[in-house]
Amino acid sequence: MKKEQQNNQASHPWHLLEHGFQAEAYRLNATLFSLGNGFIGLRGAFEEGFDPEPFSDGCYLNGVYASEPIRYGEAAYGYARNNQRMLTVPDAKAIHIWIDGERFNLAEGELLEYQRRLDMASATLERTLTWRSPRGKTIAFKMQRLVSQTEKHLLVLNLEITPVDFDGEIRLQSWIDGGFTQAERSDDPRLASPIDQQDIQWRDNSADGAYLALPLQVKSSGFSIRCAALHHIEDSSDVELSNLRSEDCVAAEYRIKARRNQLIRLTKYVAYFAEQHADPIETKALRHYLERCAGKCFADHARLQREQMDRFWRESDIQVSGNHRLQQGIRFNLFHLFQSLGRDGRTNIAAKGLSGDGYDGHYFWDTEIYILPFFLYTQPDLARGLLEYRHSILDSARARARELAIKKGALFPWRTIGGEECSAYYPAGTAQFHINADIAYAVRHYSQVTGDSEFLRDKGAEVVIEGARLWMEIGHYNPRRNNQFCINEVTGPDEYTALVDNNFYTNLMARAHLEYAAEVYQWLQSFDPAACQGLAQRIQLSPEEPQNWAKAAAAMYLPYDQSLGIHPQDDGFLNKPVWDFEDTPKDHYPLLLHYHPLVIYRHQVCKQADVVLGLLLQSSAFSVEQKRRDFNFYEPLTTHDSTLSACIHSIIASEVGYREKALGYFQQVARMDLDNHHNNTQHGIHTACMGGTWMCMVQGFAGMRLQDDTMHFNPHVPRGMDGYQFRLRFRGRTLALDVKRDSASYTLVEGKAISLLHGNKPIALQAPGKTLTFEITQVAEVSQ
Repeated sequence: MKKEQQNNQASHPWHLLEHGFQAEAYRLNATLFSLGNGFIGLRGAFEEGFDPEPFSDGCYLNGVYASEPIRYGEAAYGYARNNQRMLTVPDAKAIHIWIDGERFNLAEGELLEYQRRLDMASATLERTLTWRSPRGKTIAFKMQRLVSQTEKHLLVLNLEITPVDFDGEIRLQSWIDGGFTQAERSDDPRLASPIDQQDIQWRDNSADGAYLALPLQVKSSGFSIRCAALHHIEDSSDVELSNLRSEDCVAAEYRIKARRNQLIRLTKYVAYFAEQHADPIETKALRHYLERCAGKCFADHARLQREQMDRFWRESDIQVSGNHRLQQGIRFNLFHLFQSLGRDGRTNIAAKGLSGDGYDGHYFWDTEIYILPFFLYTQPDLARGLLEYRHSILDSARARARELAIKKGALFPWRTIGGEECSAYYPAGTAQFHINADIAYAVRHYSQVTGDSEFLRDKGAEVVIEGARLWMEIGHYNPRRNNQFCINEVTGPDEYTALVDNNFYTNLMARAHLEYAAEVYQWLQSFDPAACQGLAQRIQLSPEEPQNWAKAAAAMYLPYDQSLGIHPQDDGFLNKPVWDFEDTPKDHYPLLLHYHPLVIYRHQVCKQADVVLGLLLQSSAFSVEQKRRDFNFYEPLTTHDSTLSACIHSIIASEVGYREKALGYFQQVARMDLDNHHNNTQHGIHTACMGGTWMCMVQGFAGMRLQDDTMHFNPHVPRGMDGYQFRLRFRGRTLALDVKRDSASYTLVEGKAISLLHGNKPIALQAPGKTLTFEITQVAEVSQ
C-alpha cells in the first residue's frame, strides 16, 4: 500500500477506516473490507459497482467449487488430473441506484463526504457519503452490511438514502446477478484461473415482487446452489415495485417518489445454500427461511452479531498496550481468521480465506501448522472441525497414494478443496510429502491440549496411522548411511529447493509422525481394544507395522554438518553456490515470477523457513545454541517470498535472543495485508500469515512451548509495546496472561488447578481467580 494510503487509514484498535474514497486502492480495499462467517465470504466491493476488473468483486461459499481437467502440454502417469476452483457465486449484494435518471457512480459527479468503516468488534461494515450528481442533485447515502455469525446462510444489507436538495424519482434495482466475474489468465501461480461458463446450468428462477431466487447447478462438481433475496422497504407509499429477469439475473425494481430530506430505507436479506449431489433446500423452505430472518430488522441482526463477536473476542483477543498500529494489525488478522474458518467438519480454511479467489480457494498444509494453533488454544471445538475435515477426505488420500505406487496408507493432497490433489506442478506440490506429518503433528497437538480421547479414537488415530504407513513405503534403510532410515525425492516447505534427498524438515517431522503413530496404536489397544481391532481390520493393518514405525523413527537420518555445526536443508544443499543476492534487482522478487525453477533450484536460496520451522515444531529436540547456529546460517539465504516465513523467523529470533530481529519480522507479519507488503493482497488475505501473528505473540514474545503436557512460558515485551494480554484454553481450563516490561501475571480464570513453568520456575494455580506474578529478568540483546 502506498504511504499516503497507510496514513489515510487511521490505526484505530477496533476499526479499519477509509477516510475519503481511494479509487486507486479499490481492489485492495475490496479485500481488506471483506466479511465472512466461515461459509459465506463477501468482498468489500460496492453494492452499486465501480471497477470492471474481475477480482474486485466476488462472493464465495466455503467448500463450493467447480472442477475442470488440468491440461498438460506434456503429461505423465500419476499427474494430478483435475483442478478444483472456488466458485464465484451469484452477486446478491448488487443494488443499482438512479437519481432522477442519473446513475449513482462514484466515478462521476462530486463526492462531498466519504467514510467507510469496518468494525471488527461487531463484524459490520458501514459506508457513509454525500454525493452530488453531474446535474447538481445531492444525496446522503449510508450502506450497512453484515454476514451473519448466527445464521450460517444469511447476509443482510441496509441502504439509507436521503435527497438533500431535491424532490424527484429515486430508482433502486436490487439484483441477484449470475453474470460471473472471471479471473484473468496469469502466469502467477498464486492467482485464480477462469471458470468455464458452460459448466453452470441455470435452473428456473423466481422474481415475485420483493422476493428473488436464482438457483443453479455446477455440472462438473455436482453442487446445487440456491441464492435468494427478500426486501423490505420501510415506507411503501409512493413506491412502484416491478421485476426484471433473465436466465442468470433477477431483480426487484423500486421507483420511489422521493422528497427532500425524507429518508428512504431498503433492507435486503440474502440467503445462500449449497449441497453436493443433492438439492440443498426446497423452494418453499427457502422462502420461509428468509421470511423468518426478515422478522428482524438490521439493528436486531447487528445486535446478535455483536453478542457473538463479544464471545469471540473474550476468548481470543490479544490486547497490546502502547502501539495502536500493532493492535489494529493483530485484531484485523484474528478477525479474518474467524471469518474464514469452515465450521462444519467438511470444510477448511483457504490460503486466501473467503476474501478472494487467489490460489483458486485451495486449502493447504498452512491450516495445521499456522492456523490451527490459534483456534486450538482459544476455541478448541473449531480446531476439531479442521481435523475432522482431514478425516473426511481420507478416501481421496488413499486413492492418491495408490496412484503413486504406495501400497498402504494415505497421501494427503498439497492443495485441494474436495480432497483431490489439485497441484499441477508436482515438484513443489505432490512431492511435499511432509503434509502427512504436519497433519499428524496437528492431531497430536490437539490431543495434548484438549485431552479429547473420543476424537482420537474415532477419527484421529486413523488419520495418523494411515498417514504414517506412507513413510515405510517411500523411505528405506540406506547401507551407505549406516543403515539409517532415509527418504529420497521429496520437497520440504522451501519451494525454492525441490526433489531432494533427506530434506531435514521432512525427515524430522516423519520421525515424530512414526513415533506418534506407534504410541497411538498402543494407546488405542489399551483405551478401546474393540475400536483398535476394528481399525486394524478395516485398513488391513498387520501386527508388525507399529513396531516397524518405531524402529524407523529410531533410525531416522537427520542431515548434520559437523564443520559448520548446522543442519543442512538436505543432502545436496551445501554443495550449491549461494544465490547472488547483491546483484538481484529488488523488482525481481519474488524470484518465482522472474526466474525459471531450475535456475532457483541449483542455488542456496530459500523461499521460506524450512530448517528453522522444524526447530520450532520439534523445539525440545534442539538446544538454544543449535537453533542460533541454524538461524544464523539460513536467515541470510531466505528471501521470505512466502508470507509463511517471517513469523517463524520472528519466533525463533525471540527464543535465541535476537529481540530486534524478532520485532522487525513481527511488524511485517502483523500488518502484512493492511500494508500490502507482498503487493498481492488485492487478490485476498494471507491466512497463514495471520495465524502466524498469534504464534509470534504467544510462542514468540510470550515464549510458550508445550512439553510433556506442561505449558512453559518465557515472556518478554518487545520494544514498541508497553505490554500485552491474552487468554489460552488448556484441558478445560482458561488461563489469562498479563505481561508487562518487568513482570508477568498468570491467572486461572476457570477450571481445575494447573501447573506451569515461568522460565524454569514452577507455577501452581490452585483455584479460579488465583493470580501469581513473577519478575521478568531483562536479557540483553544477543549479537549475531
